[in-house]
Amino acid sequence: MRQKNIFSLRLRATAVKNMIMSLVVQQGHSPDDPLAVFIMGPTATGKTGLAIALAEELPMDIISVDSAMVYRGLDIGSAKPDAKTLAASPHRLIDICDPSEAYSAGRFRDDALTEMGQIASAGRAPLLVGGTMLYFRTLQQGIAELPDADADIRHQLDHEAKNKGWDYMHQRLAKIDPESAKRIHPNDPQRIQRALEVYEITGKSLTELWHEQARESLPYRRVKIALMPADRVDLRKLIERRFDAMLDAGLVEEVEKLYQREDLTADLPAIRAVGYRQVWAMLAGEYDTKTMREKAINATAQLAKRQMTWLRKESECNFIQPESVKLLNLLKNLSFLL
Repeated sequence: MRQKNIFSLRLRATAVKNMIMSLVVQQGHSPDDPLAVFIMGPTATGKTGLAIALAEELPMDIISVDSAMVYRGLDIGSAKPDAKTLAASPHRLIDICDPSEAYSAGRFRDDALTEMGQIASAGRAPLLVGGTMLYFRTLQQGIAELPDADADIRHQLDHEAKNKGWDYMHQRLAKIDPESAKRIHPNDPQRIQRALEVYEITGKSLTELWHEQARESLPYRRVKIALMPADRVDLRKLIERRFDAMLDAGLVEEVEKLYQREDLTADLPAIRAVGYRQVWAMLAGEYDTKTMREKAINATAQLAKRQMTWLRKESECNFIQPESVKLLNLLKNLSFLL
């Protein structure tokens, strides 16, 4: 009987070990570091729903990792959880900025580390969810110390871009900093301008500055879950349906309220968010509703492609197809780690 009990205990121990090992855990500073869970993935893959389901069952608090959700008034187009959902499952780092403000990756890192520390001190686990991959990278690796913006240089770059176009500016960046040019999309003038501005101020590329400065490690063990769709065509259909639902929910009216504010312009980060940028341009008379819809869906699909490219470079990541998520198994695995 005693041998049978020992054998049974060993079987259970093996089962527990197998469950734990089925999720890859990235180490922090030490094995005793608190655990944090990341849910990453391209847009429209169900990240928020999964995070809420996990937080309802496990001692976890949600932190949003989304460069649009930080802004008040950007609700429908950012797919921000509604008030009822947020009341039941609070998300930190949502609605913390006015759309007139610029919110940076460096500021996100500071804010996220503060929130993570508060959650861990309360004996719970931070659950970070979102699709802003730059924020995830900056959180894990730190950020290079970059010079402040220079209004004169920005004016010169804007003038050059107006005359020659942003495609030319992206090509110019590719000659100066090929690595950054691969990472920054040709349709992202804000980041192209910043990369060129840094070079004009320092004489060094973003990549050079990044490699010169020591990276900071994150003092948390991490379970990184990446929701990666198997079929890009199906994802495109999801994106189309979701954007149409946003239009039905009042996205144009939401952007109209922002458009009427005299302190907001098309070049602000909040207004340059996917979906908002296209509706804003429609309201400015640049194109009609049908063209706006096509451009917004195309821009969202391009964003999803870039997000998946970033994710493939993530180390020690658990890749799961959104349609194949087994919540019960995931809950069991995470419960053993918490």
